[in-house]
Amino acid sequence: MRSLRRFALLSVATFAALCVARSFSAQPPPTPLFNSKNLDGWQHVGPGLFVVEDGMLKTQGGMGLLWFTREKIGHARLRVVFKLTGKESDSGVFIRVPEKPTEPWMPVNRGYEVEIGDWPDDYSCTGVLYTFTKALARPLKPLGEWNTLEITLDGPHTIVFLNGVKVTDFKEGDPVPPKPPGSIDPDRGRRQDTGYIGLQNHPGDPVYFKEISLAAL
Repeated sequence: MRSLRRFALLSVATFAALCVARSFSAQPPPTPLFNSKNLDGWQHVGPGLFVVEDGMLKTQGGMGLLWFTREKIGHARLRVVFKLTGKESDSGVFIRVPEKPTEPWMPVNRGYEVEIGDWPDDYSCTGVLYTFTKALARPLKPLGEWNTLEITLDGPHTIVFLNGVKVTDFKEGDPVPPKPPGSIDPDRGRRQDTGYIGLQNHPGDPVYFKEISLAAL
């Protein structure tokens, strides 16, 4: 009886493991949004530009925005692999941009910027929603090393992991700091569940991107 029971338990465990393996294998691989060759599918607005260099995107000048033109994105996980080259490296990943941008400030005020930069303020460091959320952790790697942002858009819920560590967990309606009077900080207010995405180029040391990919939830 013990042998039969042990066999039954092993069978159940094996079946469960197979189900988990099949569920992972059934998930489609991430779709690259940047082809490492050119800016096909992307469009730039505002000052400065992005250039493709050795299969990577490189920021130059700004403040401008390189946005993905092919679709609005929601209920998905966005993966962005980047590295900073200096203490003044400054960029961001824009999400939930409600309309096709024609200039770089509309996305600031009507979308969210997932910050990229080694800044001392916990409301403006890598992985936070710039000036909206305070960092839960600061796992940014040293200058010159590659970092991975994973941004989950799940309806009104935004979760950001940096190098496997959760930095942001935000739901629409959560309390946020007020916008200071006369500030150029983003306007407050609810953002849409789906929207265009983009990458910011900002004056300062260049930021490199080697992967921008998307996986459905």
